[in-house]
Amino acid sequence: MENQHKKGQWTSSFGFLMAAIGSAVGLGNLWGFPYKMGKNGGFAFLLIYLVLVAVVGVVVCLSELSLGRKSGKGVVAAYESIAKKYSFVGWFAWISPLLILGFYSMLGGYCIKYALANLGDLFGAGFGVGAADSGEYFGAFSADQLQTSIYSLIFVLLTILIVKAGVSSGIEKFTTIAMPALFIMLVIVIIRSVTMEGAGAGLSFMFKPDFSVFKGSGWINVLAASGGQMFFSLSLGMGITVTYGSYMKKTESLERNALLIPIADTIIAVMAGMAVMPAVFASGLDPASGPKLLFVTLQTVFSAMGGLGPIFGFLLYFLVFIAAITSSIALLEAVSAVVMDKQIEKGGSHDRKKVTWIMGLIVAIEAVFISLDGLGANGFPQIFNQGCWLDTFDLISEGVLMPLGSLIMAIIFGWLRPGYVDDEIALDNGGFKMKNYFHFCIKWIVPPAMVLVLLGQIDTFFGLEWFS
Repeated sequence: MENQHKKGQWTSSFGFLMAAIGSAVGLGNLWGFPYKMGKNGGFAFLLIYLVLVAVVGVVVCLSELSLGRKSGKGVVAAYESIAKKYSFVGWFAWISPLLILGFYSMLGGYCIKYALANLGDLFGAGFGVGAADSGEYFGAFSADQLQTSIYSLIFVLLTILIVKAGVSSGIEKFTTIAMPALFIMLVIVIIRSVTMEGAGAGLSFMFKPDFSVFKGSGWINVLAASGGQMFFSLSLGMGITVTYGSYMKKTESLERNALLIPIADTIIAVMAGMAVMPAVFASGLDPASGPKLLFVTLQTVFSAMGGLGPIFGFLLYFLVFIAAITSSIALLEAVSAVVMDKQIEKGGSHDRKKVTWIMGLIVAIEAVFISLDGLGANGFPQIFNQGCWLDTFDLISEGVLMPLGSLIMAIIFGWLRPGYVDDEIALDNGGFKMKNYFHFCIKWIVPPAMVLVLLGQIDTFFGLEWFS
């Protein structure tokens, strides 16, 4: 455990919880969850989602937290501590966040741009959206290679500055302020959204039970969609939970935190839907827009609000920025922790600031690389037949490496090394209370669920229509 104390440690249960929830709450919560929920039967999707959170999300989260705390190391060394032959699983979970950071930083830069643009509208400045059409404004900005690169680099720099300050002085201090602030801003935006004329259609889109989607093979579509959203929303399989678990004190309850993190993430995802969808439907706009839902559709809503529009626009884009950066600092910490582990193994000490800057520079290069593509608008050759470089990076990381790594992790803990983390979890007051439940799920439920998520992601990225 000496390795753990060298790299840092959480100073409080609340600090750890805010950091862990912040890592889970991200951009996908704000447009992915509400759209997928509405498209797949509203409450029917939510019901399946909650079941999967209980039998897969909580179990995988507990596995990763306990592995992290037991080893006291980053994700690669954590898997090596089980056996050297499992190190490749850790490398899967190291490459994934490194790739994700590239496009996440670009989208985070977009959030900064739009928050500032709404401030510009509020004060009548020339850098605001003004009377421009939201779609044209977005198209012009996304195709502007210099401007998108600059905002991406600003986002990367902010991420580096927080992570290099350390676990308690940087990540914990920031998230204990940022996450409560995000919640308050989210409530304010929800109040405005649900009180718009015609907002009820958006709430019906999300919550009206439609079990007809289960007919025929439809249940497979809903299961695949909810499973994929649950898996990625909780930041599983990308080294974050293992890394954050390695900084936990032995007195912290692993079981309690493995329950609280998915519950809080789900609540915020539903709240995000309540902030976004009623406003979209009240304005008669299309909810099926992916990233454009956030940067085109919602900006159209704010532009149509009159004097209050820029205020709520700034609030929304600033809270999305907070959601993005709390995830990005977790991603960069997961990547940097592996390098720091290697330094400690070789020389007994590490240089957090140097490692963070080096890994941050790699991320900055990625972010600029993806920004130059302009979401496919600048005519660059595409990779793996995807629409833009963002989708290619997403395919490799979230589409393949993350679900594949978690599948192998479940096989290790369920079949090859059952009981490996039991002693660590049993340190909780009262022992390992959900032991039988954990072992049943990790052995029989999680592996087939991960296969479904993996197939669902390949199906989505390549349009194979396996589940049609």
